[in-house]
Parts: sequence; structure tokens; C-alpha cells
Amino acid sequence: MVAPGNVAEFHADYDKHPDDRIRLFRAVADAVPHGARVLYPGSYVDIAPSVWFDDVTYVDTDTRAAKFFDHADAVAQLIDTKRRTVDMPTETATIAFHHLDYRTPLPATDESFDLLVSLYAGFVCEHCTDHLRVGGTLLVNPSHGDAAMASIDPRYELTGVIESSNGTYRVRTDALDTFLIPEKDQTITIESLHDSGRGIGYTRSAFAYLFTRHR
Repeated sequence: MVAPGNVAEFHADYDKHPDDRIRLFRAVADAVPHGARVLYPGSYVDIAPSVWFDDVTYVDTDTRAAKFFDHADAVAQLIDTKRRTVDMPTETATIAFHHLDYRTPLPATDESFDLLVSLYAGFVCEHCTDHLRVGGTLLVNPSHGDAAMASIDPRYELTGVIESSNGTYRVRTDALDTFLIPEKDQTITIESLHDSGRGIGYTRSAFAYLFTRHR
């Protein structure tokens, strides 16, 4: 149970690496158009995107996440507090939360989002790409095989990688052809990714990848 007065405390307990995700999303914000609308399936209580983006929709099945976002005023105050630390305007963030499984239909307009987030949440790109506009960006990490899923999806093109070093993140757009090369000689298919439920070992790894939806 998350009481209104415990929202900040609950979030701090979740955030085992304080503000690490804020640093991640700063790098992402520098790589996508200003004013991007964000869809974050499997978010739990990670509100870091709202520090940098003014319009974020969160989706999760966890009842604790639902209780957390139910306290809208306390969550908004927490976001404003974090925005102040990075000199972002306060009281401008708009958030929505849907207590749903992202694999089911979402109350969102197709192709209405500019950034789709997939972090440790399964095959988000497989189920939610229809909500991402053509020309929009998918942020995806290798966990659970979703980066590999995006790499074989003809709708996507790799346009950047996110590297992590000593708690900082940077986006690079050079030498992209040296990434997403499997260590083993294997054919990656939707079925094989579903069967394993794991990421693919690559000859050169990155913390996360940026794909652009081009169709």
C-alpha cells in the first residue's frame, strides 16, 4: 500500500541507483525531438522520463504502481522536485497511467507517440509499435530479447546506441554496423526469441539501442 505521504519514500526505496534513470533519459532527450510524447509500457514507478519530457503515459500491471500513480498530486510534486534539480520547468509535466497489460489494447491513439520505451519489460516493441508514429524512436535495452526483436522487425532501423560508463550515458550514431552482430552463428526469429525469453549475446554490446520506425 502506498499512502500519499509515502510516495517519495516509496520511490526512493525503488530507486536503488539514485537518479540513474534520470541520467539515461537525459541522453535520450538529447537525441529525440523536443516535445516528444512518450509511451512507457512496463514502467513500474520509474518516473524519470517525466523529468525531461512533458507528456508521458505509463503502463503497468503491478498493483503497487497503480497505487503509486493514484496519488497524482504527490507524484506531480515528486516530479517537480526532480525537475528543479536539473533546471527543467516545473508544473509542466502531464502524466497518465494505465493499470493494464501492454499486450492488450491500450487507450491510446495509434501512431500518436514519438518515443516508445522498452526497458526490462519483455517484448514491448512487438505489441506497442502501432502506438509509435512513423519517424518515432524506440528506446530498447537487450533484456528479454526485445532489442533483438526490434533488430529483425522490418519497421525499424537502428539509428543510435546508448553507452554507459561510470554512471553517465551517451548516444553514439557512428559505426552502427558493428553492433547487433550475434556472437554465435544463429538465425534470430520471433519464435526463437519467444522460446528463450532472453537477450542475444552480441560481439559488441551497448546498454540500450535507439531504433527509428520508418514504416
